[in-house]
Amino acid sequence: MRPKGRLPVASAGEERLDGLARNDKWFLSGGDGCVWAPPFPSWLDRPGFWDAAHVFHYPLAPLYSVALVDDEGASDPLHVEATDWRPDRLRVRWRSRSGLTFTELRYVLPGGRFCSAWRTEEELGWPNPAFGERHLVAFTAIPGELAREVRRDGRALRWATTLFDRRKETLDVGVSLHTEIFAPRGHHGATRDARSRLEKVLDETLIGARRSEGRADPNWDLGPFVESWVDRGLGDPDLPGLTTHGWAHLMVGLPVHDVPARHGVGFVLTVEPDGESPDTGSAGTDPNPHAPARSTEGWSAVFDGYPRFSCSDPYLSRYFDYRIYGLHLNRIGGGRGRIPHPAIAEGIEYFHLPITYSAQCHMRETRWSADPSPARGSLLNFLEAQREDGSLPGRLYVNHEVGEDFYHANWADGVLAVDALHPDPAFLQRAYGGLTRYADWMTRERDPEGTGMITVLNHYETGQEYMSRYAAVDARSDATEWEPRLRLKGVDVTVYAYQLRRGLAELAGRLGDEPGVARWTEAAEATARALREVMWDDESGLFSDVDGATGRRTGVKAAVCFYPLLTDLLEPGEVARLVAHLEDTSTFGTPFPVPSSAVDDPLFDAEGLWKGKRHNCPWNGRVWPMTNSHIVEGLLRQWHLGRSAAGMAAAHVLSRFVCMMFHEGDPGRPNCFEHYNPFTGHPCRFRGIDDYQHSWVLDLIARGAAGIEPTRDALRVHPLPLGLSHATFAGTLRGHRIHVWLEGEQVRLEFDGDLRHSRIGEPMEVPW
Repeated sequence: MRPKGRLPVASAGEERLDGLARNDKWFLSGGDGCVWAPPFPSWLDRPGFWDAAHVFHYPLAPLYSVALVDDEGASDPLHVEATDWRPDRLRVRWRSRSGLTFTELRYVLPGGRFCSAWRTEEELGWPNPAFGERHLVAFTAIPGELAREVRRDGRALRWATTLFDRRKETLDVGVSLHTEIFAPRGHHGATRDARSRLEKVLDETLIGARRSEGRADPNWDLGPFVESWVDRGLGDPDLPGLTTHGWAHLMVGLPVHDVPARHGVGFVLTVEPDGESPDTGSAGTDPNPHAPARSTEGWSAVFDGYPRFSCSDPYLSRYFDYRIYGLHLNRIGGGRGRIPHPAIAEGIEYFHLPITYSAQCHMRETRWSADPSPARGSLLNFLEAQREDGSLPGRLYVNHEVGEDFYHANWADGVLAVDALHPDPAFLQRAYGGLTRYADWMTRERDPEGTGMITVLNHYETGQEYMSRYAAVDARSDATEWEPRLRLKGVDVTVYAYQLRRGLAELAGRLGDEPGVARWTEAAEATARALREVMWDDESGLFSDVDGATGRRTGVKAAVCFYPLLTDLLEPGEVARLVAHLEDTSTFGTPFPVPSSAVDDPLFDAEGLWKGKRHNCPWNGRVWPMTNSHIVEGLLRQWHLGRSAAGMAAAHVLSRFVCMMFHEGDPGRPNCFEHYNPFTGHPCRFRGIDDYQHSWVLDLIARGAAGIEPTRDALRVHPLPLGLSHATFAGTLRGHRIHVWLEGEQVRLEFDGDLRHSRIGEPMEVPW
């Protein structure tokens, strides 16, 4: 008899979207590089999208706002009555001053389409003659000198403009703003009478374009169209004027009073990053290509591509699906410039581009999807941009190479993790070639002395700036940014190098390169000796960075000192001593683990102050999900090697780590900021950078809480001792239907219908 409460094989994606609903969020994305996620929005109380969107790493603001305009041209002001967010849309209920009630759905579709769909409440009996003529109008403003090639095209306005990123580089884009009519959900057509009326409404689309001095404001009544509304003298799209000084104001509108009941009107602003004016026509034979249901269907398909997980811990349960949302929010579709493959951006705003330091995380996370392209693309994009010397850029801008910098990353672990769920010899061959060149560069440029340890040249390239580990070898390490002034042999980057060399040896064997096996095995052994004999500090019971000038350990206690847990090099006694530090309140045993620098570090500060100043990215004591991911990962690996104390520590850190990423401990309000206070769990909300994909959490929940450990040859099930009363995992992995249930200490695995039983602490293994 099968356990009760088993999940269905095919999940209902919209049910999972409902599970993430809340009223304090607004981020929207089509999952292809265009995102609307203003960190500190000024205009959420205005319809439409006046706050900035991002096209990759380029901000675009404003997009447009929407006004309800009466027959005299004045606005009938709209006030928010209620809001409701899900990953696929932001729903806002508006009431006008005259008493009309509307529901607006804001959403973003692939192809850079920012949509605002409107319908009246059915109980008003719309159209209602008592309210007279009403138009819904979408309007925007563009700096006059940036508005080019403005023209009317049917029911759309089209123009070209230029965007600027933080590096002052430019991206020319084509933009269109057009009106839309939506059939009720579930109705792809309309009655003959309704269709006739809808066609008449579309025929009455109003288009306006004017130059104006003054300001760009989402208040319709401050714009240039109000006084010319009655005679519809709304201006010439050619935008005549003596100069381009000021603003180009553009608008499109529809007579909402003529829309049939249960149908809706709306607007779509489309951005084309190649600079061409985008197509605004229907997609194929779809009568509603921009309907809200398209966003719901797209997002539901994303969730259906991932397994389902739930358990008795509400934080772990909610966060699993929340991370799927964060990944798709920051997905980039590929096929653009220097980002040819699908991948995940590190975050919103100027982080909305692939970055090497977080790409290793995205490989682990997105491998759980049925679509492996972002997992592979997270590496392949960088390999296609590999420099002549073998190094890899630190970030990939879509259309330029200015300021790409460099970050260290644990590439080999990511490749092997992806291969465990999506084996592909061609991907392994491509990874092996590119990472061989990268490893050669690393040896040549970062360890010319042949120590087996890797040199860090500045405090930015590890992704962990402003901390004592750099000041220990250079008191002015924080005085400059990317200047190569350090000679620090880093624990973290040396572990990455060991994993890389060990991984290359494994790939060489699988690809039939026997000389490569010998070469990389020898290199890995040299790094292993350095880690164990030079970097291990028996007195403190921690690993340590090494001063490259003197060859002495610095003794600085930082979270990276736990990174050797990722390797197969540790003795049980060493694991025990590392675990003891995670419980020691004088070093790393804070209520919300694990601080990036130990509590007894002279420069430790829980609030992120570095030398008296609060920094955006301080690593002198804040808890970073990135380092926590490394540490839980390392503890998990030691648990799989039979170290029970590591399993208990992994369970504690994972549960406290995930619980930390909820506002005020509310299970309905997850977040993911860059860093948190180790004593209070308070996030860096002042940064505004939520949903930052700079860690791997879904992967750790699947493997830690559900115990699903995919390897090259078999599926292993070995849950952590989290004390859950129940947990359920269901999905299809490598073509096999997998269900796992935990009930107390009991573990059950159904593998393609075959049921097996075990207990917590007793792993099960089934060959693929």
